[in-house]
Amino acid sequence: MAEDSGRKVMVEVCNAKNLMPKDGQGTASAYAIVDFDGQRRRTKTKSRDLNPQWDERLEFMVHDKDSLASETLEVNLYNDKKTGKRSTFLGKVKISGSTFAKSGSETIVYYPLEKRSVFSQIKGELGLKVWYVEKDPPETENAGELKAESAPQVEEKPPKNSQEGEKKEDKAEEENKPKEESKEEEKPKEEAPVVAAAAAVATAENPPIAQTEEPKQRKEKHGEVQKRADLNVSDHELRSLSGDRSRSSYDLVDRMPFLYVRVVKAKRAKPETGSTVYSKLVIGTHSVKTKSESESKDWDQVFAFDKEGLNSTSLEVSVWSEEVKEGDQRSESCLGTVSFDLQEVPKRVPPDSPLAPQWYTLESETSPGNDVMLAVWIGTQADEAFQEAWQSDSGGLIPETRAKVYLSPKLWYLRLTVIQTQDLQLGSGPEAKVRNPQFYVKAQLGAQVFKTGRTSPGSANPTWNEDLVFVAAEPFEPFLVITVEDVSNSKTVGHAKVHVSSIERRTDDQTDQKSRWFNLSREEESRSYTGRIHVRICLEGGYHVIDEAAHVTSDIRASAIQLAKPPIGLLEVGIRGATNLLPVKTKDGTHGTTDAYVVAKYGPKWVRTRTVMDRFNPLWNEQYTWDVYDPCTVLTIGVFDNGRYKPGEDGEPNRDCRVGKIRVRLSTLDTNRVYVNSYSLVVLLPSGAKRMGEIEIAVRFSCSSWLSLMQAYASPILPRMHYVRPFGPAQQDILRQTAMRIVTARLARSEPVLGQEVVQFMLDSDTHVWSMRRSKANWFRVVGCLSRAATLLRWVDGIRIWVHPPTTVLVHVLLAAIVLCPYLVLPTVFMYAFLILLLRFHYRQRVPQNMDLRMSYVDMVSLDELDEEFDGFPTTCPTEVVQIRYDRVRTLAGRAQTLLGDMAALGERLEALFSWRDPRATGIFAVLCLVMSLLFYAVPFRGFVLVAGFYYLRHPRFRDDMPSIPANFFRRLPSFSDQIM
Repeated sequence: MAEDSGRKVMVEVCNAKNLMPKDGQGTASAYAIVDFDGQRRRTKTKSRDLNPQWDERLEFMVHDKDSLASETLEVNLYNDKKTGKRSTFLGKVKISGSTFAKSGSETIVYYPLEKRSVFSQIKGELGLKVWYVEKDPPETENAGELKAESAPQVEEKPPKNSQEGEKKEDKAEEENKPKEESKEEEKPKEEAPVVAAAAAVATAENPPIAQTEEPKQRKEKHGEVQKRADLNVSDHELRSLSGDRSRSSYDLVDRMPFLYVRVVKAKRAKPETGSTVYSKLVIGTHSVKTKSESESKDWDQVFAFDKEGLNSTSLEVSVWSEEVKEGDQRSESCLGTVSFDLQEVPKRVPPDSPLAPQWYTLESETSPGNDVMLAVWIGTQADEAFQEAWQSDSGGLIPETRAKVYLSPKLWYLRLTVIQTQDLQLGSGPEAKVRNPQFYVKAQLGAQVFKTGRTSPGSANPTWNEDLVFVAAEPFEPFLVITVEDVSNSKTVGHAKVHVSSIERRTDDQTDQKSRWFNLSREEESRSYTGRIHVRICLEGGYHVIDEAAHVTSDIRASAIQLAKPPIGLLEVGIRGATNLLPVKTKDGTHGTTDAYVVAKYGPKWVRTRTVMDRFNPLWNEQYTWDVYDPCTVLTIGVFDNGRYKPGEDGEPNRDCRVGKIRVRLSTLDTNRVYVNSYSLVVLLPSGAKRMGEIEIAVRFSCSSWLSLMQAYASPILPRMHYVRPFGPAQQDILRQTAMRIVTARLARSEPVLGQEVVQFMLDSDTHVWSMRRSKANWFRVVGCLSRAATLLRWVDGIRIWVHPPTTVLVHVLLAAIVLCPYLVLPTVFMYAFLILLLRFHYRQRVPQNMDLRMSYVDMVSLDELDEEFDGFPTTCPTEVVQIRYDRVRTLAGRAQTLLGDMAALGERLEALFSWRDPRATGIFAVLCLVMSLLFYAVPFRGFVLVAGFYYLRHPRFRDDMPSIPANFFRRLPSFSDQIM
């Protein structure tokens, strides 16, 4: 038996709802069997109850703490029949170990019961609480073995031949099952060899990552499991990496050669006290020094030189000694030099082991016998020493120019329901008894402040029942402050503080949180009690906190880890390089330069490449991966000029300048295909749109399961709570802006800083601000959609007026065929649609599209409109400019107002037919309805459709140029436009 890892998994089987009756009498006697890590537990049987309530807590031992995320908890529900009879299957639930919550953050989650096969009749859901706790290791090894051996005594095997009992009870189900179904529905105890066999096959195919369910084998593979846990690689990524094609970590980018020099330490023939030594590396015009250390300390520094930028074929490494003399004067002396021919330097490609440093004798005439330990090799950016090395193309060891990975903070919605207050102490003076006070409640979480509505005057115990929703980020703010304010005298009645870490969490709307009473107090007065307030507080884990624009969202997962789903694919992005970048700033006041870096965002993960200094054609060749949970998401990539590594004249760091941005929608990509394309970088400035260059990226969206990918298209975009208890549009916009500010503030506190201007540009935080350009672009988008319908109407009108007589004759024949054979209408329509889609498949877009300049309306926008778009809120423009813009908005609003009035008039005219507002018009319509009813009673409907179609398609010589009678009649109907002042 494996040793105890000091961690336990706790499973609380709470209840089940709406189970399928399986006892033949309309009920079921359910019990649960829980399997985890080779251990099995059983709950009690709840007799004749379709909504059983267990509330039983089961305990499981974790043998390997590092492999907990790869384990699966399985809960099977059975209907317990009488003694001697076989039990039937009621459903099952499988939970991945990666979704287990820590102790203290557990909450009940309702999982829908899954079928065992396609033909199983299963319904209902099971409420579970699953979490893990850390415990002290056992004192002795024998105690741990005794505890492990005692566990099987309380285990119970599932009912024997339970599936066969279900077959006898549901005979109709058995008749429709194929032969493969009988193979799948074997005894539960016979399923273990199948799992073990599958594990054995996986071990044979991919030994380094395989795991079996036997604890003894797991102990033998502990080193391999530990390696997998350290790499933090998902199962899908492991499957994709072990595919047919050989894939390395840098297969989407080019290998860049670098000269690596690792200087470890120096050894002097005659050691001296009080002096420091440093090493100096010289390659042509490139020169760099290590840090100065005493002779007893090591440098152990790695230097990476871009081989394309070297202008010499030799490397000189020299060691220098520094001594401080009287008067703080420093003297330097060379201890020797060693040279290397770069053409003879060995090459190293991972996964080769690192090159071992060696001692080299320094050549010197003044101080012979000195040695230096170093290693020199030629590698690529895939070398493990590259990330921490001094890089020649990134300015050395500047923190602001290094490649980094950032994570957005985990966000929650905090819902505060203010119910009522009681026993409010307003004061002891006579005015407190005479006046009729009005109250409202103000809640504050960090910088967020929300208020309830005001109560009616004179209420002794005011009641609100209002929800206030905040955005909370982990780690949470310490307190939620609830304050009761008196409107009549603008004073605070009292306040209460709630620890955010103590607030309960929930994942759905089926569990109502308990309300709580809090005492109110004043800090400035000696009297501490001023009343109490009744509230309900919870952290909503069933929502996804939207922190980016809705049209470019990259993550839709709920906040609670219990609702997490496995990834459906893997996104790999190779940031190769940029070309023809324009200068953004001046260097030394002489020439323009650009220090470019790239930021890519998908989900909560942000990546930032290293900054390539002073190049208009930078090459990054860095590759990153993301787990994909939904294909209808967007990858955002932005290019910026680094201005923070060098402080400005005032000593503060400069802001990073925007160079351009592109977006790639994953649903437009073919799976398991590499896209390597160049995209234009365009930035919108107050002076207009400006092309800044091009960026080349490589993208691959890998997916091993087509079924999971297809199921994603049928599932809702957002978690369930967004549809059960949705937020209003205005409230959702406020919460989104709040989440954006929180993410921006948290990333600005990272090291190196991901600037506010960078995060806001990537998140499109200004999409809610008024822009004449965006309004025109959206208007033309609407016109473009309506133009397709207008084209169809023009085609029908062309047939109607006999523009092309053969086509009109064919339409007459088609109309007759439809009338005589109506059952062919829908098959014909869908067949035509299929053929059209099949024809257009050949002309589909094979390259992911970037942002369209023409569709964005940036080429035809005026400078004044751009100045208005870049204006802050509130505006800082002069009064005359604001007046001109206001008049322009009023003109547009007037047109929109007229359009809305015309649309309302159409609906009111249709309603006037039945309201007798115009008695004559309604009377005519009533008589027409009577005549049409008698006509349709006598004339077959097919004949009417055929005659009406031929009449509509009659030749132009039988037509009149004036509007038709029905159109004239409809336009004369009254509307409410004449009643508007």
